[in-house]
Amino acid sequence: MPNTATSPTAYLIYASTYTEAWHAAPSQRSGSQQRPIMVETRIKPYREQVAEETRRAEQRRVYKRNQTFGILMVAATILIWWLFHTNPKWIFPPGWWRP
Repeated sequence: MPNTATSPTAYLIYASTYTEAWHAAPSQRSGSQQRPIMVETRIKPYREQVAEETRRAEQRRVYKRNQTFGILMVAATILIWWLFHTNPKWIFPPGWWRP
């Protein structure tokens, strides 16, 4: 009798049943049981709520600042690339520095 626990087909059967069970598990729940994974159900004290809101506001401010600097850096890079790859006579025509 072959050892079915270590045969290649046993691994395939186990893998397929494992993934099928994993994919089927969320759909078997009823609508009231489905909820996001990271939900915290306890009621937080007011000071903790305010502290989280201020922390998130600070994170959002820093994120938007970094986003702005990133966009400015990309724009500056494009401008510099354009200046170096354009005909200089188009940017600085002869006599442009004289009144």
